[in-house]
Amino acid sequence: VQLVERGGGLVQPGGSLRLSCAVSGFTLGDYAIGWFRQAQGKEREGVICISRSGSATYADSVKGRFTISRDNAKNTVYLEMNSLKPEDTAVYFCATIPTSYTFQCRLGANYDYWGQGTQVTVSS
Repeated sequence: VQLVERGGGLVQPGGSLRLSCAVSGFTLGDYAIGWFRQAQGKEREGVICISRSGSATYADSVKGRFTISRDNAKNTVYLEMNSLKPEDTAVYFCATIPTSYTFQCRLGANYDYWGQGTQVTVSS
């Protein structure tokens, strides 16, 4: 099982980035996927997750700015980040959790497999 995040980088405040999480070794359609982030010196926090059905759960801090989507055929999940703020600076991780099809994903659940992360820096 492998998850690989891509798309991080340096962006100015107000800018956008799209992260991807490519998975291998399992069938993406059988899992909910979450995105998490950890800023330097802070605890990891849940950002957004997507259920097997495609419904999403958002952290309050990213509502209206971040969206998540999944392409099961490509075994990839995407995180679209808009109106980025300096406080969005962090290492972003994707993670998986097996669930039923109708289960609404939760950011506080016990995700099992994790990627290595990709750095996102929002700065002028």
